[in-house]
Amino acid sequence: MRREDLADEDCGIAQSLGVLGDWWTFLIVRDVAGGVTRFDALQRELGISRRALTERLAGLVADGVLDKRAYSERPPRHDYVLTPKGEGLLPVLVALQDWGARHVLGDGSVSAGITADSAESRRVGDLVGHALPPITLTGHDGIRVALSSGSWTVLFCMPGAWAPAAQGYSPGWGEIPGAAGCTVEAMAYAAQHDAFAARGVVVHGVSTQRPDQQAAFAEHASLPYVLLSDEDVSLAGALRLPTFRAGGVDRLKRVTLVVDPAGVVRAVQAPVTDPAGSALEMLGVLDELMAGVATSA
Repeated sequence: MRREDLADEDCGIAQSLGVLGDWWTFLIVRDVAGGVTRFDALQRELGISRRALTERLAGLVADGVLDKRAYSERPPRHDYVLTPKGEGLLPVLVALQDWGARHVLGDGSVSAGITADSAESRRVGDLVGHALPPITLTGHDGIRVALSSGSWTVLFCMPGAWAPAAQGYSPGWGEIPGAAGCTVEAMAYAAQHDAFAARGVVVHGVSTQRPDQQAAFAEHASLPYVLLSDEDVSLAGALRLPTFRAGGVDRLKRVTLVVDPAGVVRAVQAPVTDPAGSALEMLGVLDELMAGVATSA
């Protein structure tokens, strides 16, 4: 159905569905956001017919959700990438995923952590071997940071940590399972920062807090590393990271990723059952990974 044929011409929901069409379209946007940008790869991931995929890609390009960027002239081949209009759908995908995880796959309760052998832990585990899409996040110092930095990198995702004077915790925060422990985890990585640096490893804490909120906490805690803000949920949407909603804001659940110099996820820590011991555990994981690389070389 065309948007101009919809009776609810002033309803944003109806008009949005006129663009997105059906569930295949949502899945295409999901996979493109995650770095699957070529036709054959999209067809392989989705299991959709070539004709159906061609029609939906053409529609998304026509509606300005996707852009085509040529990577081969003969034969003509294109990457499909999200436009700014398409990136505006990432919070919608995050909200859908959170609703599905909580109300369809779960029992409706809110949690800031994930459980072992859950759909969320399996989904995060499947990120191993996955190349990060070209995402940059704003650091608490205001500088944009590319996640594929050319170095081994640890990204520990957390719900959020605030300086005492900021009073940023939502009402009932302490009653949400898994929400407590962000300060302890951040300080544990700070205590081991020299050990990570000696191995050439970059450490970043990631949350959906604003950079100014992160800056206040980083100053309060004297953190030796940069916190990154995913306030527009670009990383959460691209990697389908587990989230929960508290205080009207989408928050990252506690997950840790180890990324190699080529930008490929090589290990995940999910669930994170001991925030205080997470940093030491990741040092051990890195030592094994680096030893494996040295042996294969």
